[in-house]
Amino acid sequence: MAVIRFITLVFCLSFIAASAQGAAIEVREFDDPVKEERYKSLTASLRCPTCQNQAINDSDAPVSGDMRDRVYEMLQDGRSDMEIRSHLVERFGDYVLYNPRLEGRTYLLWGLPAGLVVLGGVLVALVVRARRNASARELSDEERARLDALINRGRNS
Repeated sequence: MAVIRFITLVFCLSFIAASAQGAAIEVREFDDPVKEERYKSLTASLRCPTCQNQAINDSDAPVSGDMRDRVYEMLQDGRSDMEIRSHLVERFGDYVLYNPRLEGRTYLLWGLPAGLVVLGGVLVALVVRARRNASARELSDEERARLDALINRGRNS
């Protein structure tokens, strides 16, 4: 019984220590509620370079903390959202954007699914059209004679 209590105590203490380790609270002072909303929106829309699909506002990685600091500083300097995103893309690459920008190199990424759907539709239309044409053609004289012979044989039997 004492062993179970000891194990439970160790488990609880390790859980508390692990949760307290990443529980650093960042306090940001905003003089304008619009800036605060822009900050929240930007940090929610930027991806942490070290975490897998985690926004920088949710990440405890040091690089995310640096990115949040940089976003805050640039907002206080009066930079636009586009300038802030561009700065972070220059520094960390396109990976930090959840929605990549439409550029020459991303046309394939954005256009390939639509192109494949169109191509599939054209192929289906061509196959259906070819089958309609194949089934609608008239019988040749030889085929008609053979068909008549088969029908007559069936009647005579």
